[in-house]
Amino acid sequence: MRKDAPRAGESLNQTLASRFEEIALLLEEQRANPFRAQAYSRAAATLRDLPEQVDTLLAREGLVGLDRLPGIGQALARMIADYVTTGRLSLLDQLRGGHDPIGLLRSVPGIGPSLARRLHDELGIDSLEELEDAAHDGRLAEFDGIGAKRLASVRESLASRLARRRPSERWAAERPSVPDLLEVDREYRTKARAGELRKITPRRFNPQREAWLPVLHVRKGRWDFTALFSNTARAHELGKTSDWVVIYYESDGAAGQCTVVTSNVGPLKGRRVVRGREAEGQRERG
Repeated sequence: MRKDAPRAGESLNQTLASRFEEIALLLEEQRANPFRAQAYSRAAATLRDLPEQVDTLLAREGLVGLDRLPGIGQALARMIADYVTTGRLSLLDQLRGGHDPIGLLRSVPGIGPSLARRLHDELGIDSLEELEDAAHDGRLAEFDGIGAKRLASVRESLASRLARRRPSERWAAERPSVPDLLEVDREYRTKARAGELRKITPRRFNPQREAWLPVLHVRKGRWDFTALFSNTARAHELGKTSDWVVIYYESDGAAGQCTVVTSNVGPLKGRRVVRGREAEGQRERG
């Protein structure tokens, strides 16, 4: 996976500060909650003044050490740990219109280009958290091309990488409800159809450099959401760029992403579902 390389001579702290400043600017330009943009600006200022490099601090004290820094908090601490691990910030990629889930999956040892594409295309996996869920709920065990040895390796790798991005409690307990996600999805698609949303210019699959991708920023309860149509290769191949909706969410202490699609199979056929959480959606609907 190609990393978001720092400028020559730039330290890790300076690189992260620049990335957070870019997120703040993009959030402002896209009319997000101003307090959310300010949080990234404050975090950038903290990183620029920090005498110790964040990867050293993370290795020594874990997320707790990052969380103690002024203006950081748990959610941004996890984003910093994510960048240290992968060299990318998923939210920034998405705000730029350049999210590459296949490249992210390829960063896991034992997952090559072909397998990464199949995991994305056939299981709808877009993030490391979704891959970890699949590794433990039986989907990877039943997936052609993943034997017991490779599955154990994937689980071990993800356990090590994701442990640095969250505290000890289970990540699944720290995410918005399916009804909340489906409500964000409904609001996004309704406003996108009505032409009420600001459009950004995706970096990927956009040779004409057109501003076509609508973006929604909204706060519901304690969660800040960012929603965009999927701009992945698979979405373009299947003509789903106006169906699949990627939703990023964050709150103090939690952050993640999911994809909402129209189900093609089962009792929820024709209805909107959150990939990987279909069972929850079915229970909610009775």
